[in-house]
Amino acid sequence: MSIFGTMKTAVAGMNAQANRLGTVGDNIANSSTVGYKRASTEFSSLVLPSGSSSYQSGGVTTNVRYSISEQGNLAYTTSSTDLAIQGNGFFVVQSANEQAYLTRAGAFQKDSEGYLVNSAGYKLMGYSYAAGTPAAVVNGFDGLVPIQIGQGGLTAKGSTFGTFGANLNADAAIVPAGSLPSDNVATSTYSDKSSLTAYDSLGREVLYDFYYTKTAANEWEVTVYRQDQATPGTGFPYTATAPASLVQETITLTFDPTNGKLTTTPAEITFSDDTTSPSPGQEITIDLSTMTQFGAKFTPGKATIDGKAANAIKDVEIDKDGTVYAIYDDSSVEPLYRIPLATVASPDKLTIETGNAYSPGAESGVVIIGFPNQGNFGQIVDNAVEESNVDLAGELTSMIEAQRSYTANSKVFQTGADIMDVLINLKR
Repeated sequence: MSIFGTMKTAVAGMNAQANRLGTVGDNIANSSTVGYKRASTEFSSLVLPSGSSSYQSGGVTTNVRYSISEQGNLAYTTSSTDLAIQGNGFFVVQSANEQAYLTRAGAFQKDSEGYLVNSAGYKLMGYSYAAGTPAAVVNGFDGLVPIQIGQGGLTAKGSTFGTFGANLNADAAIVPAGSLPSDNVATSTYSDKSSLTAYDSLGREVLYDFYYTKTAANEWEVTVYRQDQATPGTGFPYTATAPASLVQETITLTFDPTNGKLTTTPAEITFSDDTTSPSPGQEITIDLSTMTQFGAKFTPGKATIDGKAANAIKDVEIDKDGTVYAIYDDSSVEPLYRIPLATVASPDKLTIETGNAYSPGAESGVVIIGFPNQGNFGQIVDNAVEESNVDLAGELTSMIEAQRSYTANSKVFQTGADIMDVLINLKR
């Protein structure tokens, strides 16, 4: 047996225990860090060829492992932007240099520009509702943008689509041609009238008058005007002052005489309002498909319209499916973003980055993007954060074991050094 070999084995043992003590120290230091995942040191022996009459001491090597896939406990908070993941998945975040990472650290707060950032300064990424209902890009980060929620400033959205329903009286008198609302003359006559509030591109309320006029058996004319273009006191005729143009559109609806149901397809009226926005103007489509014709008086039904008056965002609410809602001063709610989750085939093989973030690599597998509560993805819990998965009692036990093993290895080294002294003294 080589004395030098024994000493080298002891040094390898001390280095291995030092590595173990290093992971224990990191775990204890980050035991209160949101989203931190415990590190551990695994030992592996190094064996050298030995004969039956002599033994060649080998050594030990270490491999650091991270329990990234191990769920931490949830701690509930009072902040609506604090997020935790129950189950599989990671938040997608962006660093200052616009590099995308994965993380479970969901203690997000709005910064001075309205971005949701966690304690490491990473911006939370999501899909915007600006272009319609978001769809996840399964195999990459394309389409994701930093979630920015303005606060203090006003926002507005012009109306583009609405619905309007009513029952038209089947027994109403027929109005002759020449004096219909679509003729827009002082003698225009109609069967019934209702109005709908919409919003222009600056968030101002605009009233539109809807005239319902029976023109023949089971046939009705619906005409739309902008209310502020009416003649004061009388209504008709509607006129516009240049450079604005007159808002006027008409559609004819027909009904089945046996059941009173609408037979016109599509039953929608689209009009352009050049007075509310630059040319070609704001175009609004109103769906009339719920109109009926029964032998009862005119009864307005449910009416809806998109768009939003000028309002400031008062608060933010995040649903379990990842939808980020803005709550405005008028208590209206609007979806702004949807937060996806990301997974990889081997989460424990992700590359560790500063700030409890991870980057995928060849060992972890490719990133798969999806939404919470779908497939193998977990759910998002608001007003909560995921605590570290460090067990302090276990770490303190490991620390004592590492200390004892380090001391024992040092004794082996010291004994080897003493034997070397004996051999050297033989020369004397």
